[in-house]
Amino acid sequence: MRQYIGHLSPGDPLYAYLGRDILPLVAPDAGQDPRWRVFRVSLVSDVYLYEDKWSGARVVGKFYARARGLNGSGAPQTCGHEYAILTGLRAAGFAAPPDYVVRPLGCNAELGELLVVEFLAGEQLDAVIDAAARDGRTERLYRKLAFLARFFARLHNHTAGGPSVDFGRTRAYAERVVDYLAAKDVISTRRAARLRRLIAAHAAKPVLWQDWQVLVHGDATPSNFLFGRGETVMAIDFERAHRDDRVYDVGRLCGELKHCFMQDTGDPDRAESFIGHFLWEYAGHFPDRERAFTAVTARLPFHLGLTLLRIARNGWLDGGYRTRLVREATSILEGAL
Repeated sequence: MRQYIGHLSPGDPLYAYLGRDILPLVAPDAGQDPRWRVFRVSLVSDVYLYEDKWSGARVVGKFYARARGLNGSGAPQTCGHEYAILTGLRAAGFAAPPDYVVRPLGCNAELGELLVVEFLAGEQLDAVIDAAARDGRTERLYRKLAFLARFFARLHNHTAGGPSVDFGRTRAYAERVVDYLAAKDVISTRRAARLRRLIAAHAAKPVLWQDWQVLVHGDATPSNFLFGRGETVMAIDFERAHRDDRVYDVGRLCGELKHCFMQDTGDPDRAESFIGHFLWEYAGHFPDRERAFTAVTARLPFHLGLTLLRIARNGWLDGGYRTRLVREATSILEGAL
């Protein structure tokens, strides 16, 4: 999505900030005063693309001041948090292909908690998924998922350690999602009670508490990962990055795959071979592949079901489809007990 809004006024404080502090970082030879064209790039967040007509420089600005929706990460909702995460990851080796984290350019708390990052050109994962589901381009999706599995494994393994997973936080988030669905009449009172029982039953499983925490992306949706040349994976939008179970990311990505195939083809099972491939490739970056695969898949169902419930919150989805998402999530949670 890219909606043209207009030009940034020279009298706007943002104009001065972009021209003085940001433009020299991306177009040091820009000769004349910039003329910023503004495009909105998100329906749900205050995220904009700014393009200088003269130099062609493009940057992305995200305003944190706008209230956010349900967030299970516990991450501080500030530009400073994401700026620090991005800076730290790039210093740790994620500043060059094949695993690339978007470059932060500036953080300005006085301009609506504004984070400015570089503009990345690449093919989004959701486009690759759609091509596989609708046009049969499955081999390409398998390849891209292998590259993405490498990115996640490197991110997680590089940051592993410290305290063990606190599943209580994830459980509380799942319960808030159920409460939201019930309050919006997406699910019945009976269905809500059933889901709360399932959440409690999963929380009683020791396996969900036993791994070490890692740094997770926190919002592993297809729109946040792009592919460049060769095996390059580019990651954006780390506002919800925090320390958690590695399956917080892995399970969410798998849930998104199931949702995309269910939405495109009507059959959630069409995603299974891709989910299995992604998990096997992810496990291949551990010393004992089979042991890692077993450990991840044991914790996967809860995060898979939670992702579908999370997606069902979106009011722009058809009511019947939201009901299907809830039923599929319930089936997954029940089947894993």
